[in-house]
Amino acid sequence: MLSALLTMGLLGIIVGVGLAVASKVFYVYVDPTVEAVESALPGANCGGCGYPGCSANAAAVVAGEASPSSCVAGGAELAAVIAGILGVSVSASEPDVAKPGCYYGVADADSLYLYDGVPDCRAAALLSGGMKLCSVGCLGLGTCVRACPFDALSMGPDGLPEVNQKKCTGCGTCERVCPKGIIRMSSVTRRIMREYTTEECTTPCQRACPAGLDIREYARLAAAGDFAGSLRVIKERNPFPAVIGRICPHPCEAACRRNLVDEGVAINCLKRFAADEEMASGQRVLPYKAPDTGSRVAVAGGGIAGLSAAYFLARLGHSPVVMEAGGRMGGLLRTAIPETRLPGNVLDWDIQGVLDMGVEARTGMALGRDATVAGLLRGGNEAVLVAGGGWDMRLERLPGAVAEKVLPGVFLLIDAARPETRDQLSWGKNAVFAGGGRTAVTTAMECPAGKKTVVLRTEKGQAGVDDELLAQAGEKGVTVIFGAAVTRLHGEDEALQEVEIFGLSGCERRSLAADRLVAASGRVPELIFVKRPDEEGETEEKVLDQGQESLPPEDRDTEGPIRWLAMPPYKKPVQSADDGLLSPADAMTDFSAAVEAIGAGRRAAASIQMLMNGQDPCLPEHVLTPTVCVQDVCDLTRVAATPREPMPMARPGEARPGPELELGYTREMALAEASRCLQCGLVCYLHTEDAAKDKENAA
Repeated sequence: MLSALLTMGLLGIIVGVGLAVASKVFYVYVDPTVEAVESALPGANCGGCGYPGCSANAAAVVAGEASPSSCVAGGAELAAVIAGILGVSVSASEPDVAKPGCYYGVADADSLYLYDGVPDCRAAALLSGGMKLCSVGCLGLGTCVRACPFDALSMGPDGLPEVNQKKCTGCGTCERVCPKGIIRMSSVTRRIMREYTTEECTTPCQRACPAGLDIREYARLAAAGDFAGSLRVIKERNPFPAVIGRICPHPCEAACRRNLVDEGVAINCLKRFAADEEMASGQRVLPYKAPDTGSRVAVAGGGIAGLSAAYFLARLGHSPVVMEAGGRMGGLLRTAIPETRLPGNVLDWDIQGVLDMGVEARTGMALGRDATVAGLLRGGNEAVLVAGGGWDMRLERLPGAVAEKVLPGVFLLIDAARPETRDQLSWGKNAVFAGGGRTAVTTAMECPAGKKTVVLRTEKGQAGVDDELLAQAGEKGVTVIFGAAVTRLHGEDEALQEVEIFGLSGCERRSLAADRLVAASGRVPELIFVKRPDEEGETEEKVLDQGQESLPPEDRDTEGPIRWLAMPPYKKPVQSADDGLLSPADAMTDFSAAVEAIGAGRRAAASIQMLMNGQDPCLPEHVLTPTVCVQDVCDLTRVAATPREPMPMARPGEARPGPELELGYTREMALAEASRCLQCGLVCYLHTEDAAKDKENAA
């Protein structure tokens, strides 16, 4: 009996030890937050969120890969509960919807061969990346259709997926299963923030457009006679269609694939016609906006860049206020282009279109004179964008120029180098000169600052600064740093405190004490100012003194200093590798064309959006530039030559309806010219001879 008890006891100890060891070896940690979110979910495991069940969705929500509202079965109340578990708030957001990005199915596009026996797009993609000649084209096997949990996708007669937007929940399942990335989630915000990459289908004209317009689509709608729809597509990326339709240098037309047969499509003339149709009707065509975010953004500068940035910020759901020092908006377009090319009423029409999107304009208000960066941030603005204008601003100040203080601690080299304005500047203990080569070094030697540092983007042998000048500069306390760029500014209230510099070759980042920054530019550098991240919650609007409520937000006084950082927007893709201020991608005096300024305004708005979301402004991977290799064609087959519609011109001595020399297309001319578009994809295009035969057969 005793031996039996001892045996049982020994077995119990062995089992207990084994279980203890097993609990350590096979222990699986369950995140309590994931567990709480999963408990809140309905447990339907319907897959509508795009994940295989509620457990996977809960993990994705906690990891930040899915939103609190990702459960399509739960509704707004469940989203609020999950947000409470995560300690965040839920605000109104625009819905995502799937959008295919391929234009020709396998049967219609040039292809090497079809996928006989291969049932799945992912399997076909593993076979040498898919056997279609176009490297990014749709494989057409319908994997996305079978994966959609809501029957929102079907294969159309052209062999491409079609989306039923009423059924689509934006779950993203189709996007995840497509091996080519043909189907992507689309929304207003996504379209504004989007930079084209080498992994998607783009057309030659689209790649050449500085504003990135979807030219193929607006030409297609114009050819169908839907000029309002065409204009809505144009306004996705261009808030000044009537203006740009008159003055754009249209590099898109030089890139048009029709040039391989006859002449490029008159893309800019089509844009003008669609805009003129709107203007003649008096009925404004407004593009879609995201829901109101409640965030205010101040924009200093009422030129095309500043107005464009405000336009895109308004479409992102924010409330932008544009401050213009002059009496009217428009910048250089108002003063530098004759009426015969750009009538004032046309410019006014497009500017009013920007204001109609929810942009507030304040004229006679100059940054540095009537408002300050710190004051604007203190007054409830989430960000301040400086888009202060180009060489026209400098011309107004010369001769007898007065050195103005626009930004905290920031001067222009043109003021620092001239004795009559240098004495007007207040110099602190630490002055940093950004760019300027030999002129910056010699100016630094003369300025009365304590410590002086010149930061040059070029290397020593390319900067025009010889050893003799360097020795003289060293004797006067000037340090010269070669191959580096200023990337960020840090300050408090109206004081600059330090700048960050970045080694362009060694990728080294470091900070320099600086209370003055001298920029070698003809214009105030384009910068975005935001409150420093460590200040979140500390600079919320406090209780105001009696009478303060009636003041504009930027003039109100709140407690505590405003600590800010400033940085330029991300660069245009063609110079995406250039970092910091005064890079080759930045306009030193003004943009080479208004359409370039529009592109810069959109990038500034996208950069502000990123900063407000806690991200550093940057370009996506594999961003498309004119220098990267993409598939293309060097000759066209089965395309009939069709003459281009010439622009009607006013004849000397004849009466004309306005001051313009170019009279614009008639409707018949616009329809004929739009029909010349080949509806290109990356390598595919419309075979016009085949299309003509199809029309004859249909008749």
